[in-house]
This record gives sequence, C-alpha cells and structure tokens, in this order.
Amino acid sequence: MPSFDVLTIGSATQDIFLRSKKFEEVPDKNAPDGYDVLFPFGAKINVDDIFTTTGGGATNAAVTLARFGFKTACLTRIGKDQAGDSAIADLKRDKIATSLVQIDPEHKTDHSVILLSGTGHRAILSHRDASAHLDTAAVPWNKLSAKWVYITSVAANLSLLHDAFAFAKRVNARIAWNPGRAELDLGIDHLQGLLSQTAVLILNREEAALLSEKPPEWLPQIIERLSAYPTEALVITDGGKGAYVHASQKTWFAPALDVKRVNTTGAGDAFGSGFVAAYARTSDIKTALATGLLNATGVVCHMGAKAGILKSPPTPSAIKKVNVEEILL
Repeated sequence: MPSFDVLTIGSATQDIFLRSKKFEEVPDKNAPDGYDVLFPFGAKINVDDIFTTTGGGATNAAVTLARFGFKTACLTRIGKDQAGDSAIADLKRDKIATSLVQIDPEHKTDHSVILLSGTGHRAILSHRDASAHLDTAAVPWNKLSAKWVYITSVAANLSLLHDAFAFAKRVNARIAWNPGRAELDLGIDHLQGLLSQTAVLILNREEAALLSEKPPEWLPQIIERLSAYPTEALVITDGGKGAYVHASQKTWFAPALDVKRVNTTGAGDAFGSGFVAAYARTSDIKTALATGLLNATGVVCHMGAKAGILKSPPTPSAIKKVNVEEILL
C-alpha cells in the first residue's frame, strides 16, 4: 500500500437534517449550545426543510485534509447499504483513498438525525452501528505509512486505539486526537498513557471539562491540567465564542467570526482538521488557529458537515482577518 500524509480514523455516517421553526428553544446554561429543544410527544410538527448528506468524524476530517493538499486515507467501517455507498462516493470525490474502508456484512452504516431550530441550534440523535465494529485485526498496519494519524471517536474501541498509537510510533507519525464521548467516559487516569503520546489534543469546552474533571467555567484550571499531556498543542473550541490553543506555555484565543449560523454540525471536525492541516504545513500556532476558525465558519454557514469545508487553504489575506491574540488566563 502507498504511504499517506494523513490517515484519519473513526466513523462514517449518514446525516439526516430536519429543520423546523416549531422546535421550541428553552435556555439552559448546562446545555452545550445554551439551549434545550422541546417538542411534545403526540404532536405533529411541521418540518420546514429536510436534507441528507454524509458525515462522521473520520470522513469529515479527511475531506478537509485532502482539499488542503494532503494525500489522505480514511479508516472506517460502513454497512453494505446505500448510506455506505454514499460515504464511499463522497470520499472518492475528494480523492481520498478508500482502500482501508471496511464493509460490514451484518451491521448498517451509522446514522444521525439532526434536529435544527430556526436559529441554527441543533440536537443530534446518533445511532452507531458498523463503525463501532471496526476490526483492527483486519487493518494492514505493517504495510502502512503516514506522517500524521488523525483519530476521532471510535466508540471506546481500545484495541483499535492501542494499535493506532503503536502504528504511529513505529512509523514516527504524529497523532492528532479528537476523542469522542465514549473515550472520554473512560476517564483521564485510564487515558493518560495515550494522551501523553498525542501531539495535538482537540476537544470542545464541555469535553475538556469532562476529561479534566473540572467545571466548564474553570477554563484556566482545565488548561493547566490537560496541557500536561499533548506534546505540541492543546486545542479547545468554545462554540460560538471562538477557540483556544495552548502550546509552548502560551495560550492563544480567536473569537468566532460574525456570521449567520445555519448549522453547527461538523464545525468541530472542520476546526480540528483545519487546525492540523495548517499546523502540519507551517508549524505556526496562530496560522493554524485562524485556519481552523475559517474552516469551521464555512461549515456553519452551510447545511451538512462537508458542504462548507474550504476548497483549499485560506489565503494570507483571509487569515489576517481572524483576530488571534495571546492571552493570560
């Protein structure tokens, strides 16, 4: 098999978006977006728009990296169904290698139903199936080579994680890790061996709070605890507020750009993969932070997790429009 610049690992999904102004938003300070969506059982609710596309952390990240010029392969598992065919077609459209995509004869491709309010807030109903059964023993690790390994949610498949980290160590690849909730629920003590081998750790604020065992509002304490693990950068996204990066004992912040949000699904994948793409190419934290933010902004302005991903790296003039500042916590 050929060598790759980046190998992405994680899920591939069929995303079904349902948008309705009838979804009632109720403020909730404990909710990730600050709101709960409510609707009564037994009611018939009018849906203003329905939209189907492919998603999943591994495929979303792969699209960014491929469009930014990296030779990219995607390791995931799909069902033998139409949703799986769509996932393969989208990967091939962006010239992403699909030789490592596993076809499950028994389980279906993962699905997500995304409920979108009129303001762009959303809740996701997720069903993991085929990707939760990714067979690490079937992966030809000894025949692969990569410069970066980008790992997303793998349904707490520890065998897969350990094999991926061992592979990266053998080929001297750097690891970017965006763990999912199933991995985070294992706890920091269980994960610290892998965290210490991670070059770039990517989390949203709520995930960072969970992993660090600190309240979300204690950001300085969260960063202090988690920055001890990744060897190069700790990345924490903060939804509509912006994003933080801690590296070399410094912390940078970039506020979110002022745009009309249509959909936030996939924004985290776009930010993380955009950051890693720019960082891998430039080794510059400020450029990487601005690039991640611009890529995520493209996604929130479009329906679907992939439609708004930038077609190529942002220009220097676009990067200058993002206000990146070093801050004291």
